[in-house]
Amino acid sequence: MATPGSKTPTLASKRALPADPPSGVLSKRKNSGPLQSRLPSSGPFVEGSIVRIAMENFLTYDICEVSPGPHLNMIIGANGTGKSSIVCAICLGLAGKPAFMGRADKVGFFVKRGCSKGKVEIELFRTSGNLLITREIDVAKNQSFWFINNKSTTQKVVEEQVAALNIQVGNLCQFLPQDKVGEFAKLSKIELLEATEKSIGPPEMHRYHCELKNFREKEKQLETSCKEKTEYLEKMVQRNERYKQDVERFYERKRHLDLIEMLEAKRPWVEYENVRQEYEEVKLARDRVKDEVKKLKEGQIPITLRIKEIERQRCDLEAQIKEKATDIKETSQRCKQKQDIIERKDKHIEELQQALTVKQNEEQDRQKRISNTRKMIEDLQNELRTTENCETLQPQIDGITNDLRRVQDEKALCEGEIIDKRRERETLEKEKKSVGEHIVRFDNLMNQKEDKLRQRYRDTYEAVLWLRSNRDRFKKRVCEPIMLMINMKDNKNAKYIENHISSNDLRAFVFENQEDMEIFLREVRDNKKLRVNTVIAPKISYADRPPSRSLSELKQYGFFSYLRELFDAPEPVMSYLCFQYHIHEVPVGTEKTRERIEWVIQETQLKQVYTADEKYVVKTSVYSNKVISSNTSLKVAQFLTVTVDLEQRRQLEEQLKEINRKLEAVDSGLLALRDTNRHLERIDNELRQKKKDLLERKTKKRQLEQKISSKLGSLKLMEQDTCNLEEEERKANTKIKEINVQKAKLVTELTSLVKICTSLHIQKVDLILQNTTVISEKNKLESDYVAASSRLRLTEQHFIELDDNRQRLLQKCKELMKRARQVCNLSAQQTVPQEYQTQVPTIPNGHNSSPPMAFQDLPNTLDEIDALLTEERSRASCFTGLNPTVVQEYTKREEEIVQLTEELKGKKVELDQYRENISQVKERWLNPLKELVEKINEKFSNFFSSMQCAGEVDLHTENEEDYDKYGIRIRVKFRSSTQLHELTPHHQSGGERSVSTMLYLMALQELNRCPFRVVDEINQGMDPINERRVFEMVVNTACKENTSQYFFITPKLLQNLPYSEKMTVLFIYNGPHMLESNRWHLKAFQRRRRRITFTQPAQ
Repeated sequence: MATPGSKTPTLASKRALPADPPSGVLSKRKNSGPLQSRLPSSGPFVEGSIVRIAMENFLTYDICEVSPGPHLNMIIGANGTGKSSIVCAICLGLAGKPAFMGRADKVGFFVKRGCSKGKVEIELFRTSGNLLITREIDVAKNQSFWFINNKSTTQKVVEEQVAALNIQVGNLCQFLPQDKVGEFAKLSKIELLEATEKSIGPPEMHRYHCELKNFREKEKQLETSCKEKTEYLEKMVQRNERYKQDVERFYERKRHLDLIEMLEAKRPWVEYENVRQEYEEVKLARDRVKDEVKKLKEGQIPITLRIKEIERQRCDLEAQIKEKATDIKETSQRCKQKQDIIERKDKHIEELQQALTVKQNEEQDRQKRISNTRKMIEDLQNELRTTENCETLQPQIDGITNDLRRVQDEKALCEGEIIDKRRERETLEKEKKSVGEHIVRFDNLMNQKEDKLRQRYRDTYEAVLWLRSNRDRFKKRVCEPIMLMINMKDNKNAKYIENHISSNDLRAFVFENQEDMEIFLREVRDNKKLRVNTVIAPKISYADRPPSRSLSELKQYGFFSYLRELFDAPEPVMSYLCFQYHIHEVPVGTEKTRERIEWVIQETQLKQVYTADEKYVVKTSVYSNKVISSNTSLKVAQFLTVTVDLEQRRQLEEQLKEINRKLEAVDSGLLALRDTNRHLERIDNELRQKKKDLLERKTKKRQLEQKISSKLGSLKLMEQDTCNLEEEERKANTKIKEINVQKAKLVTELTSLVKICTSLHIQKVDLILQNTTVISEKNKLESDYVAASSRLRLTEQHFIELDDNRQRLLQKCKELMKRARQVCNLSAQQTVPQEYQTQVPTIPNGHNSSPPMAFQDLPNTLDEIDALLTEERSRASCFTGLNPTVVQEYTKREEEIVQLTEELKGKKVELDQYRENISQVKERWLNPLKELVEKINEKFSNFFSSMQCAGEVDLHTENEEDYDKYGIRIRVKFRSSTQLHELTPHHQSGGERSVSTMLYLMALQELNRCPFRVVDEINQGMDPINERRVFEMVVNTACKENTSQYFFITPKLLQNLPYSEKMTVLFIYNGPHMLESNRWHLKAFQRRRRRITFTQPAQ
């Protein structure tokens, strides 16, 4: 597409910078060359703009490199060519998330199918030197490897570098891919404000907003906390006043309980002393056995030392054996190396001999080519002598030129007649369309049947739709369900047919071929899981079979027709119903028939008959030959009540056939005219070919002279390229002799190595014999050690039994001691204070302890202790209704009251501090934000006014203090008769949402501090008028000075749109014959085209 003011080559276009190389084609052909980075660019690029995009094995591309311009970049291409692939490359190359594109959630899915790796390079403009970001994608591991300026790095570092340039690929106000266009209108007011702040606001604006939301949230939490703590404090003070007397009575009762506790604590100490004495006896016996075990172990030490010494000798011998084995292996390898060298020498000799043979063959071939070339030169010279004079050909060329003019005049006349025929055909086509519409109206009645089928039997209806799309897969005719094929001649008779034919067969498909039915069931029932019925028509047709009794014989009983004559149906359906339901044998009667039903049953011997409202079935008993009849009331018809006037439809079809006949006549006339036209074209082509041949004969003599000159040059070169075979043979024999001398030396060295290897084998065998003797001695010592170990085990077993008994008694002592300490409230490591001690018994675990001194004032026998316990318990039981938890809660509440008072004071101080912070931050955030929204509103409203529409942008909030509820509200109207409505995904149409989104992004463009903006296929839902207006605004806004870079992706454009010199247009083509990018050079193509034009001969 060539457009004014834009640089658009034939295949692909991009507006290059002054320092750029020639523009390259966007290629999908595979190219193994590396992706090269360009030098830092100088020009109107803003900081962070994209200078170059390179892709390798990425989505639809094998390899591609794009160089966008600094202002508006318009990317055009058909659907599927790879426009959105460039958008994906920008997103992923700048550390964007794969899920944001809406295509896939794994980065590996963006690599071209069939490739294991892919790569994306993004070069960003920086005044200090361009930034080159490379992302390599591994499909198998689903991982990415990052590089900055060709140095390995991490994704986090890349994200920091991208953020430093204020690039936000996750912000829909800056980066709007194709699959996210609809989501922009779905953004809430809050989300739109956040995206706008990040996109065009000062860096601190979004930070202040976040701080305000956090401060406000903390303020709410503190207010709630202060209120709750104040209420809780008042409740606790009131509760403590109510329980004060109960606490005093509780402490009186506690004094009696303490004495009871002291009495219960004395019993464990007495029990402990008895167990301790038993423990001491067992301990003495265990120590005696322990000494015996020690003596037995000391007797085993010399044997153990000897075994270890022999083991060391065995290890030394095995080490020497391994060393000899290593030497043998190394020597064998050296022998193998010598053998390999000898084999290579033999191979070298063979190669020298083969090379000599090749040279001999080449010399023979050269002599043959010289002979053939001389013969060709002689033939060309003979042909040159026989070539006729060119001056005699010109009259023939002039005659053919006159014939060409005559044929072209006849062609023009024939083409005029073809145009007339086409007009006549268009008139007939209109008549055919009118008749077809009438037939469609009749078919709509048929659709009513299909609606009933769909409502009652959904699976059958789905199968009908599948059948209509796949009729070509069947060999013979396949009829749709019987209820659709039957057409009643009179609606009131539909009840007889529906009561006679089962519902399963009414919705059954009718087949003429068994294989067709199996294919249908496999696809519909097995694959699609649809519940359908099928039947197969009989091979011999029953459709026209006459009834056994004529209708005239039955009219006396009130019968007026057989079932078959009540409706029309295709031949396979009618044949199946006659065969299966005998509809040609079942008569239909009236009320008269019901009145005379007894005579009908006795005289006619009919099996089934219908009266006005009943069905009668007659059977004969096989046992008694008695006639048995049954009758049922007829159900109301549901499916077959819709009828079509077949006669009128037949007339329309006849009229349609007549129109088709006329069309065929017109088509045959057109065909004859076209044949005549083709005949004239063939004559025209033959005359042109003759003229071409004569022109070639004029230039044939010059061509022959050029060929002779070329062949003479080739002959001279071949005669100069001579080869001295005797010298080559002498050189080859000299080299072979030298190699044989080297082989003899290698054989001598190999013999010496074989002798050394044999000597090492003998030494290894001697060491193995010594190792066998040492192992035998070690086995004898180990046998003696096992016998001594058996005696030691028995003694150790006795020691273990005594020690287990000691441990049991020790554990019992500890348990009793633990119980006594628990009663005295002493820990395991804590000793009893001196003021409570009377005596100091020894405890088995090595520690000293004693019962409390208060024990000396208590009874010393169990009976006395029990009597005193009973008395104190009786006294304590007098204090009823006291709960110890009441005292604990009372004390705990007293502590909490003090603690809560301090906390409440601190919370109030903290709340005042947060309110002060909110006031300061709000002033720094809200005023600049209002100014920014006002600027956006001004530009947005101007854009809408230029389109004769209205729109405005404002800062919206329901509560000034709810900073997390602030949002940007977009309101638009596209018709003068309506009011401004908020932009939502539901109120406006898709085109209106696209226009509003585009104009909002345009309003941000001049205020934008981001380096570039991407919008993918946003014009798809716009009507031509709005699309033209929006395009003009995009061009005017994005091509201004000091604006950021803009990417506008679209598959199509309107005609005669305005363009700017600052635009860059990128066309994307794909196909199997595209040039590789490193072979695309537009200027070279233009020079080649001019040369072809200049050298073409004039006719």
